[in-house]
Amino acid sequence: MSRQTNDYVLLTDINPRSSLSETYRTLRTNTHYADAERPPRKICVASSIHREGRTITAANLAISYALEGKKTLLVDADLRNPSLHKVFGISNASGLTQYLRSAGKTETYIVPTYVERLSLLPAGPAPKNPSELLASDRMGDLMNDSLAEYEIVIFDTPPVLLVTDAQVVAARSDGVLFVIGAGKVKRDSAAQAKQLLEHVHASILGVVFNGKKKASTELLYRKYRALAE
Repeated sequence: MSRQTNDYVLLTDINPRSSLSETYRTLRTNTHYADAERPPRKICVASSIHREGRTITAANLAISYALEGKKTLLVDADLRNPSLHKVFGISNASGLTQYLRSAGKTETYIVPTYVERLSLLPAGPAPKNPSELLASDRMGDLMNDSLAEYEIVIFDTPPVLLVTDAQVVAARSDGVLFVIGAGKVKRDSAAQAKQLLEHVHASILGVVFNGKKKASTELLYRKYRALAE
């Protein structure tokens, strides 16, 4: 049964020979080799504002890694407006929020998805202090300890211009994929978001132009310098 909805188009529902499928595979490869000496394993996916395609980019990148054979964990770090549980049809009754507030193990809150080798840590119920929870030592432990179990860990974060949450996660990640929705965000706003990420010394791996039509593709990856052109 297809899991595709009007809002979320997953790689598993796309023709594997289509240009869009190939673009996601290219995104995975470019991300992996963004740093040849130390390929990133903790990847933060960020955007300037809502509805730029950040969440679906994070989901499809995670699926792409899993289909390649890598054990992958996808973490919904958008504690204010989570949506990855909707993408995969999984309950959000418990998740990252409870883990950060407890002394329990991550396995208690991580759930498998229908994609082999891909697991999801949902956000869980919205807390009153999301920024503080994401900046906690407990979150740092999660980001580091998860690498013992998973080859790739991908974090979906809230919009950079709305709250500081994405900066907190980005600073602790190996690198950031910055998603820009074509026709969704002004250039000045994207540049401002980039500056906020730079302020916390986040390493921007590349820019994903989502929805940009070019040569029959709907997703375009560029190196970080593209924002300055």
